Amino acid sequence: MQSTHSIRYGTATALQGVGDESIDLVVTSPPYPMIEMWDEVFSQQCEGVKDALGSGDGNQAFELMHGLLDRAWDEVYRVLKPGGFACINVGDATRTIQDHFRLYSNHARILNHCLGLGFSNLPALIWRKQTNAPNKFLGSGMLPAGAYVTLEHEFILVLRKGGKRTCSTLSEKLRRCQSAFFWEERNVWFSDVWWDLKGTGQALNHKEARQRSGAFPFELPYRLVNMYSMKGDTVLDPFLGTGTTTLAAITAARNSIGIEIDEKLSGVIDDLLARGMVDRSNERVRKRLSDHVAFVRERERTHGSEGFNHRNKNYDFPVMTKQEVEIKIEYLKSVRRKRPDTLVAEYEDRQCLDDADSNSLFVPGGISTR
Repeated sequence: MQSTHSIRYGTATALQGVGDESIDLVVTSPPYPMIEMWDEVFSQQCEGVKDALGSGDGNQAFELMHGLLDRAWDEVYRVLKPGGFACINVGDATRTIQDHFRLYSNHARILNHCLGLGFSNLPALIWRKQTNAPNKFLGSGMLPAGAYVTLEHEFILVLRKGGKRTCSTLSEKLRRCQSAFFWEERNVWFSDVWWDLKGTGQALNHKEARQRSGAFPFELPYRLVNMYSMKGDTVLDPFLGTGTTTLAAITAARNSIGIEIDEKLSGVIDDLLARGMVDRSNERVRKRLSDHVAFVRERERTHGSEGFNHRNKNYDFPVMTKQEVEIKIEYLKSVRRKRPDTLVAEYEDRQCLDDADSNSLFVPGGISTR
């Protein structure tokens, strides 16, 4: 099995080379309007942004910034297949302009535009970001009517183009079943609050690139890719940044296209994708399998065999539901550069679970889960 990954440099507002209705899933995080670190990015594309900020007109700057993003969401709608999903990670912004402090609701502004395009709004996820800040408030401290709550969460908007996706052929149905997630994963992933993900610091070697990137943690796109696409699908990130979505797509055996406006990040993306990529991807695959074995053992300890009425065909371990019987998670074998802008990932079926607590668990052959 192979997957193909294209990394291109251009603007998200004109996805050249990406065909109409050719993408199954979009996972992205755009620059956040009214966050100061992104002012230059927006100002370079619209002179009015700098003028509005300079004159203290926060509302005008906010609208001009979102006017640029609107064109990107227009393109996302164009390239998505009917039934395809767009998952947009965005945070609201708090900012003081001319001594006036207020919240700028980025997620609501994006959602309003996307609904106008025809997207269906599905329940959003709230990423509750962990913070070590000792002070949990802003403003006048302990005095009433002048303090502000801290902003410690971001949104992941979940939008669908058209109605539910259908799988009509036997091969599509099998691919869907093999792309399923475990019962216990579903219970965590499909909770509306994600509190267990830590933000990714900008551990980049390039000083300029560090100032221009806002990477999300690998686990965020990896979950979304597994939740809203199938193996062999194509995932698009029109604001690629340091390439985290590409890495998640490779690990999940999906194809991908990444678009990044800042060519200064090219070396950073290459470093991320080259530095131990196979080992890091397989570590996450291995963890999914070993976590399931640990779940089975714990549930059998507390509930006996209750609930385990099925066995997975590929690993011969117990699963909770019939929908988990076909789950198959490929290990990454290699990644090679096919062209300057294209990577090809190859996968292997590894009939083994490496579990540090159990030495080696070989499958099939009957895993003892007790």
